[in-house]
Amino acid sequence: MVKAVYPGSFDPITYGHIDIAKRAALLFDELYVVIMENKKKSYTFSVDERIEMVQECLKDIPNVHVETFSGLLVEYTSAKKINVVIRGLRAVTDFEYELQMALANKEICDGVETVFLMTDKNFSFLSSSLVKEVASFGGTISQWVPEIVEKKLREKFKIQIEVK
Repeated sequence: MVKAVYPGSFDPITYGHIDIAKRAALLFDELYVVIMENKKKSYTFSVDERIEMVQECLKDIPNVHVETFSGLLVEYTSAKKINVVIRGLRAVTDFEYELQMALANKEICDGVETVFLMTDKNFSFLSSSLVKEVASFGGTISQWVPEIVEKKLREKFKIQIEVK
């Protein structure tokens, strides 16, 4: 059985993340979508809020497990006996950072391989930061996130965004 991990902050999860998760779930027997917690980062949503949104958005994919972890990703992969890390790429700028992380993970834990999945062209510009910025000004985001995420953003920013 081949297991993979798809780590990220998912603050919040977008259709781009969901696309990568669905495609990765087709390639591996089990996919662990892991909400990483970095104490040095500030998040819009709490870990519990992010877990709730990710679980709801991925509930129809039977081989997906949603978990959270705080620490080095290779510690998680070792503990779970996972040797494949999934990373989504949107553009060349993503590749530079992701390559650096993949090489560092490989150096720390030789058995871990990183698989890069190119994002769907419709989401190549999309980031959680962009979604939050547009939402904070009351802009339409329904084309980028599921309804549960749009609703949570509306509540978080106390802005009336019409959900379509």
